Amino acid sequence: MENIALVVGATGITGSNLAEELIAQGFTTYGLSRNPNTTIAGLIPIKADLMNPDNLEEALKGISPTHVYFTTWMRNETEEENIRVNSMLVRNLLNVLSSKKSVQHVALVTGLKHYLGPFEAYAKEGVLPETPVREEHPRLPLPNFYYAQEDEVYKASEKEGFTWSVHRPHTVVGYAVGNLMNIAATLAVYASICKETGRKFIWPGSEAQWNGISDVTDAKILAKQLVWASTTESAKNQAYNIANGDVFRWKWLWKRIADWFGIEAEGFNGTVRPLEKELENDHEIWKSIAGKYHLKESSLDRLASAWHTDLDLGRPLEVMCDMSKSRKLGFTAYTNTEDSFTEVFQRLRSEHIIP
Repeated sequence: MENIALVVGATGITGSNLAEELIAQGFTTYGLSRNPNTTIAGLIPIKADLMNPDNLEEALKGISPTHVYFTTWMRNETEEENIRVNSMLVRNLLNVLSSKKSVQHVALVTGLKHYLGPFEAYAKEGVLPETPVREEHPRLPLPNFYYAQEDEVYKASEKEGFTWSVHRPHTVVGYAVGNLMNIAATLAVYASICKETGRKFIWPGSEAQWNGISDVTDAKILAKQLVWASTTESAKNQAYNIANGDVFRWKWLWKRIADWFGIEAEGFNGTVRPLEKELENDHEIWKSIAGKYHLKESSLDRLASAWHTDLDLGRPLEVMCDMSKSRKLGFTAYTNTEDSFTEVFQRLRSEHIIP
């Protein structure tokens, strides 16, 4: 039987890399988003609004996916609103697909906020999990839109009979422009500004993150796990952590990133120095850099998500993922974290996003 994939959020870091992996593995692949991705060879774009069931139904007319990959979300002012909106996105899609009776598997991408709490209470004392985080860690007694999205998938699975998987990446590293949470592009833009202005590349985060052990998730390895879990019988109906497979300390990687850009790194100095504040007055500087080097994107906000980088690098504890669960079931993919960052930097440069 033909595998027909529907990637929801195909313009993001996760969705675009997943679409490329699915196409490479022979799936007929549709990419759904409000502003369709037309840059990936072989991807069939679908323009649709997940908030509008009628629009969604019309957009998906004649399309009967066997595998659905949900990789998107919408940021709202409060976690209660995040829960309302993001659970509705999942519910609307699965309701529209229900009548087609074609869906065999639904994969949902969430993340480590499952263990660390929502943005409003992110990694605060009193609710911190024991690390490395493991999939069996119980839900926190806090409102969390990841839990609400999971529950929508579980409920629809029980009713419709499809299998499911949930994927919890650490910080995702990959190429994308205009993404809500993009640490590689954010650091690339910051480093480029430092190089142009002669500023030091200042560590913005906590002592625990600077000195502690960490890991991250390459978007390509996340894509491989998504396809593996959706096509391997013994892997279905499970939640999985996903990270590169190596560990590092930011005090080592920060200097390596600075060296790549040819700038001077400055480490933790006893206080957190948020990147959002560091970049808040750099919008005109970036416009000037974009003009000078004929870059494709002159809006700092389209490239840098300093708020999210600050959340990741400001945690009061070291965080890494236990990967035993999927390893035991046969998922053995691995990638090098320094390579994850430098490959994105190189692509951003070659595509004239950074100088």
